[in-house]
Amino acid sequence: MMHTADMMRVFARYRGDAILVPGRSGRYWIDLSDNHALDVEVGDPAMGGHGGLGLGLALARPDKKVMLFDSEGDLQMSLGILATIAEQAPPNLYHFLIDNGVYATTGGQPVPNADKIAYDVIARGCGYPRAYAFTEIGDFERGLPEIMGGPGPVFVACKVVPEIENEPIGRRRRWQTRTREQVVKDLRAALGVG
Repeated sequence: MMHTADMMRVFARYRGDAILVPGRSGRYWIDLSDNHALDVEVGDPAMGGHGGLGLGLALARPDKKVMLFDSEGDLQMSLGILATIAEQAPPNLYHFLIDNGVYATTGGQPVPNADKIAYDVIARGCGYPRAYAFTEIGDFERGLPEIMGGPGPVFVACKVVPEIENEPIGRRRRWQTRTREQVVKDLRAALGVG
């Protein structure tokens, strides 16, 4: 299995000027990002909301690549979003799943059936034209040129080592320091939208 931070470092080379929704992986992404204005750090929508947010951004800005980092716990709360994304088929959406097998932000409780779920198979079954799964960093690195060189929607499941935050949520160091209003203002400015 790979570490999330290593996966993000490899991925960072492919970001370009894409809109990026770091989801719950934001604590890893914040130090790697070279364009915070296009990082949509809206905090945590209701669990299950990151896929819908990524889809909305992709549909609203078809001229920009949108890269979403989702988690398996988040996705399990709203598996129907895979069918919705596949139906809408935004060619600019790159949907990455960071699967650590646990609810890391709430103390490491196991995600149901974590060792047996093939999320790439589920995504393909929902209609994603391209879906991949990686467990090793070298394979992920070799696969990214093909993934990013083709159209979306594409789904990429990445199995990572669980890194559990045991501090109660209210006492954790916040990786997001901008308000929602500031995120929207920065994003509008970066995109040239009034």
